[in-house]
Amino acid sequence: MRRRPRRLRTDGIRPLVSETTLSPQDLIAPVFVDATTDDRQPIESMPGHERVPVAEAVDRVEEVRETGVEAIILFGIPESKDETGSRAWADDGVVQRATRQITDETDAYVITDVCLCEYTSHGHCGVLEASAPEDAHVTVDNDRTLDLLGKIARSHASAGADMVAPSGMMDGMVDAIRRSLDGEGFEHVPVMSYAAKYESAFYGPFRDAADGAPAFGDRRHYQMDPANAREASREVSLDVEQGADVLMVKPALPYLDVIADVRREFDHPVAAYNVSGEYAMLHAAAEKGWLDLDAVARESLLSIKRAGADLILTYFAESVAEQL
Repeated sequence: MRRRPRRLRTDGIRPLVSETTLSPQDLIAPVFVDATTDDRQPIESMPGHERVPVAEAVDRVEEVRETGVEAIILFGIPESKDETGSRAWADDGVVQRATRQITDETDAYVITDVCLCEYTSHGHCGVLEASAPEDAHVTVDNDRTLDLLGKIARSHASAGADMVAPSGMMDGMVDAIRRSLDGEGFEHVPVMSYAAKYESAFYGPFRDAADGAPAFGDRRHYQMDPANAREASREVSLDVEQGADVLMVKPALPYLDVIADVRREFDHPVAAYNVSGEYAMLHAAAEKGWLDLDAVARESLLSIKRAGADLILTYFAESVAEQL
């Protein structure tokens, strides 16, 4: 036989012809900072992860950096919540305080999540429409929310954030944030848009971690239908037109086809969020002895990279980086 693919699978040649590689520089580690606690709080549904008090934010980021991962994305749990999520843009807010400390004391690349769900008393990603929750038609008032997202992004940039990442799936959010940043002299701060974020059942553990579950209803009125792939192209195109610098698909593993489509259609860097449910289910299977956790974690991230992601946000960032 002239064609023997196994010739290229021997130990010496196999790594030389490997088509996809992972490195710690591909990974972004989520960090949860909690203004309501003085001690680290384990997240039961996400083994190995904790909410940390603001005073320990720098220590937590240094733990990440010791594995070779240099980029983190910050999520905050505020000390109080209200209908509009006003603590999200406060100068002394939890993310703002943590960002100042981290950027002052480390060389980490700091990305901040720009959304309202962790800050609103109702747990939705913006200002509610007048009829919610009794008779919600679209749940969140899109246009009233845009100004608030601009305020949040501006406050994060003022605190020293290297990049902002709007995740609310509001129409026009990238344009509103770009205008807000540019108007205050933050033209250099890039926007990583959650450009195709699906209304997914895989978010459960995160909502436990960030205390951001909706108090009523769900998010189907603003997050994408899992049945739709072509719609993702329209969503991403709008964010590109509005000035997004990085395009994110969330979740990752159930939407590898969407990641691949975005990679083919657009020349922007593509990010994928390997979400909490993807993390938790592998841990659960490993605890049963059904899977080798390190092996399936690395294989999962390889599949995301192979599909076309340049950057991967993942709760496996530290453990996989230590294997590389």
